[in-house]
Amino acid sequence: MPPYHGEMERLLEKGSEAISQGEIISALSYFEKALHIEETPVASSYFAFCIARERGQLSQAISLCSEAIRQEPQNPVHYLNLGRIYVIAGMKLDAIKTLREGLRHEKNQQIIDELNSLGTRRRPVLFFLKRSNPLNKYLGILLKKLGLR
Repeated sequence: MPPYHGEMERLLEKGSEAISQGEIISALSYFEKALHIEETPVASSYFAFCIARERGQLSQAISLCSEAIRQEPQNPVHYLNLGRIYVIAGMKLDAIKTLREGLRHEKNQQIIDELNSLGTRRRPVLFFLKRSNPLNKYLGILLKKLGLR
């Protein structure tokens, strides 16, 4: 085991803890330090989420996370981070697809929470009409206000 392995683990743990507390700038610092020690898929994945959130570097973040998934396709953390990046980028459908793919590899509570926060749309009231049809729109609003939907 390399002598820096313990330091790497500590940085990854501190970084993921900072993310869970909403301290993304601190997390970014931890993951940058971890990447200087060794470029692992986990460090790259978390770093990608941080740069997307704090620096708005969405294309680079998507690229880093996609590469992490290519290297470790069984790790649900990469799917979680990529899903979060897609949410930041306003790509909700891609986010949902990616998060669901992560759940196929492992039941992960963070992924489940992220999917729940995105919500799901119900079927249109009149399913034979388009969702954007005014009848569907206003019937849906009315039924929701009446507590029937």
